[in-house]
Amino acid sequence: MHLGALFTAHHVLTSGSVRETGRRFQLSPSTVSAAIHHLETELAMRLTERASGELVMLIASGRVLEGLAPITAAVSELGQLTGHDGTTADATEVTDTCEAWASRIPVKVVTIERFLEVADQGSINRAARRLGLGQPQLSLQLANLEKFLGHRLFERQAQGSVLTEEGRRAYQIFTTISQAWNDLKSSADERYRRAARSLRIGSIIPTGSESWVARCLGSLVSEWNARRNNNAISLVSMTADDLREALKSGRIDVAILDSVFGLESFRHRELLQTEMVVIAPPFSTETTVADLVSAHAICMPSPRTGLGHAAMAFSDERAPNRRLRSRDITAADSLPVIVDLVANHGYVSFLGRVSAMPIADKVRIVELDEHLPMSYHVAFNHRKAAADACAVIIEAAARITSETVAPTMARGKARESAA
Repeated sequence: MHLGALFTAHHVLTSGSVRETGRRFQLSPSTVSAAIHHLETELAMRLTERASGELVMLIASGRVLEGLAPITAAVSELGQLTGHDGTTADATEVTDTCEAWASRIPVKVVTIERFLEVADQGSINRAARRLGLGQPQLSLQLANLEKFLGHRLFERQAQGSVLTEEGRRAYQIFTTISQAWNDLKSSADERYRRAARSLRIGSIIPTGSESWVARCLGSLVSEWNARRNNNAISLVSMTADDLREALKSGRIDVAILDSVFGLESFRHRELLQTEMVVIAPPFSTETTVADLVSAHAICMPSPRTGLGHAAMAFSDERAPNRRLRSRDITAADSLPVIVDLVANHGYVSFLGRVSAMPIADKVRIVELDEHLPMSYHVAFNHRKAAADACAVIIEAAARITSETVAPTMARGKARESAA
């Protein structure tokens, strides 16, 4: 990574603005954004994100900002060495010229480390052998560094290469930069090792802690840790659309979702089968699906999900001429929000029976007038740990649904018979 990019990224993290940094350093916004992107790539962590068009600093940016501080201070010393200190005649004001120069320093950290190796070895030949480089290649890099700094850094003598006075100053500056960068990188390397060992599992957003999805994941973590597996479990819940993209991009290894559409290239297994039911407000009195969808506003997962697609088509068929149809159907890819709208705000929605039964005390469950099957799946990549986790998830789903759904259905039928 170039020193100029590190200096630029430091200012973005300080100011919180790509455009302000670009104006100050006379750089294009794309150049400034690229500096932040390269730093995030090198450190294997997100430092910023966009929210409503604004750049938001993430928590990790504070620690990185502290780690970059010695580097930017060393860059200022480098400016003094090269005559780009940017001070006025009275040496009290630092001009923008110095910062603009610092943001364009083309020297790479790897070049700095090679210079330090030559200085430590006292010989270009010995340093080249230790670095696994050709002597002409290393000599050329040192010559380019000297040209940029405007000073000779080594005196070539019979016994080797000896630092000049300017070379000794450069050595102190570059040692500071190298140590600070290595401290930042060592933390990144450890994070990468932890991430490589972890098994990342994503699921559709559960209705709540009592849902079969949440209980499956809880069982997975408990059993996985009891076995003392080498791979740590990392869990995340997101929409079905995001799960597909995360699996394709490699951000997760396993996905629990209600459709495997678009995941043909991944291994997948059916997790469980169920059928769709209507969930209605507890105080509702309508007995048919047609009456329910005609009398109540509807909220359901978006059509991008398997459940949302089936439910949208089904509700449209039952009430095709409903007034204001397009304005009172709300798509929400958050099942807890959907359940709250049904339980407390008079909406109706559709769920798989296996998801509806655990919340039977909060909503009224109404059967469809025709059987509409649906299934949940678990998709996973090539990792053996992912396949092992899938087996545990499938076993947990079978056990949990047999413990929860069957008894609840039996109690419901008993109440109907008594009535």
